Amino acid sequence: MSGIVPNRSCISEFLILGFYDSPKIPLFLLFLLMYLFTVLNNFLIIVLIYLETNLHKPMYFFLCNMSVLDILYTSVTAPNLLYIILSENNRISFGACITQLFMFNSLGTVEYMLLTSMAYDRYQAICNPLGYHRNLNEKSCLVLSGGTWLGGFIASLPINISIGSLCYCLSNQIDHIYCDLTPLLKLACDDTSPTNLLIFVEGNLIGLTCFIFTVTSYVFIIRAILKVCNVKGRVKAFSTCASHLTVVILFYVLIACMYMKPTSSNSLHDEKILSVLFVNIIPIINPVIYTLRNNDVKEAVKKIIHGAIIVFFKTCKICI
Repeated sequence: MSGIVPNRSCISEFLILGFYDSPKIPLFLLFLLMYLFTVLNNFLIIVLIYLETNLHKPMYFFLCNMSVLDILYTSVTAPNLLYIILSENNRISFGACITQLFMFNSLGTVEYMLLTSMAYDRYQAICNPLGYHRNLNEKSCLVLSGGTWLGGFIASLPINISIGSLCYCLSNQIDHIYCDLTPLLKLACDDTSPTNLLIFVEGNLIGLTCFIFTVTSYVFIIRAILKVCNVKGRVKAFSTCASHLTVVILFYVLIACMYMKPTSSNSLHDEKILSVLFVNIIPIINPVIYTLRNNDVKEAVKKIIHGAIIVFFKTCKICI
């Protein structure tokens, strides 16, 4: 692996160190299984929502978006990491690194906005049930979803341009599992103050705004639930948004642990572990949470399995 670059000649490629001191085969199998499970699990939710007409509702439309997002999110980093572990070729070109960073940041911003959209959906369902289908019809759902995806990519563009314009000459070793903001900025030999200011401003403008809107939605939701007279009604009302609330808490807790720690407390090993949780584990957990806590999804799964069994036995009978 290359060491320190002695002059100010800008680096044209990086070395992603990953888990270089860990056993290769067990690590490869672990990440491969996590990646395949994430893709399969989220793909099944997308197919389930598409096939089952009872799930053609705004809540499941946004859940379908979340499953697509989770597949893309883990696909930005996992295949390259698997290649690095298996081939031991940890080189990545400057262009590929910046592209990976852009995709990762864009999808992360989309998740902020999508979780906020889902909170708004739950707010309308609980606090305004009579106007729910009018306010969140097919057109408004498409506009909200399209704005979320487009907004996420546009918002990440200025930061990516700023990062890409820096000269990296201190070292070409990225001690991480993918190209991320913090390890890249540590290698820059230009003044990173403008870039750090841009990250701070955008992070607060988007992240904090989405967080405030999400929390505000749940304040109104909880107030509306507490006004429900009978206990059974409260439980039923809360169960419709419990899955989303769990995902929101997990997302923001991990974001806070990854990017809001004091610089002096940063540990590269801890950052890698948190990144694995954020990029690999959360996309696995999300569909499980939504499936286990959602009666509509469980009923749809039972219906499709029952239908598949009937078709199977009919086919076997014809063959005999």
